[in-house]
Amino acid sequence: MKKLLSTLVLLLSFPVFANQIDNELQKYNLTQSRIDNVAANILNMNKIPKRIVFSYNDTDKKRVLDIYGELTKRQVVVYDELYRTVEDDNELAAMLAREIMLVVKSYNGMWGGRIDAMQIAFSPKKFEIAADKRAVDFMVKAGYNPLALITYINKTCPQKRSDKVGRTNLTSKRLAIIYEYITYKYPNQLVNNPYENNKHYQNFLLTSINNRSMLNEKIRTKSTKALKYE
Repeated sequence: MKKLLSTLVLLLSFPVFANQIDNELQKYNLTQSRIDNVAANILNMNKIPKRIVFSYNDTDKKRVLDIYGELTKRQVVVYDELYRTVEDDNELAAMLAREIMLVVKSYNGMWGGRIDAMQIAFSPKKFEIAADKRAVDFMVKAGYNPLALITYINKTCPQKRSDKVGRTNLTSKRLAIIYEYITYKYPNQLVNNPYENNKHYQNFLLTSINNRSMLNEKIRTKSTKALKYE
């Protein structure tokens, strides 16, 4: 009798489980499709002649040791932990544009780019600023707002005490350099700024007062010296 009841419960609950699985699969497919569409737009509009595949990973978190394998496979893996922070296609483009730059870089160098891929994976700090600037170029060329790179980094990258030791630059320094790059190269993006009332952009403005003051002084004096942002 108990076995019969268990079987009946299982049969009755099967449609619920099947519907749940179907919903999860549909959500996964929609996310993958969105990533593919934005990525293809960046690749095509920038005329990037390199094959790169994009995969949505809804379970794993990105690990440092994963990076080398992804680069040599010319693969960009979008992990759910960061994807959940994306608010619009501009921020998704910001996430993808940086990764695309790194993968393109891995095509260069010796042994099919393996040397450059190793440099990126194990000494990423020197490539970080270059990747940020190139991501801005990629985004603008593809019709996305580069200020989304500021909002995306501002809410996903923690602030360290110092960047003298470590794999990455201070987040505040990265944001200041991105802002300066946009100010000089794409000033029109700051004139009609749809992110002006975005709370994450507002937080960037609040926390970058000193750095932006240095930039304003540089612009006023027409200086060409590189600023030492904090």
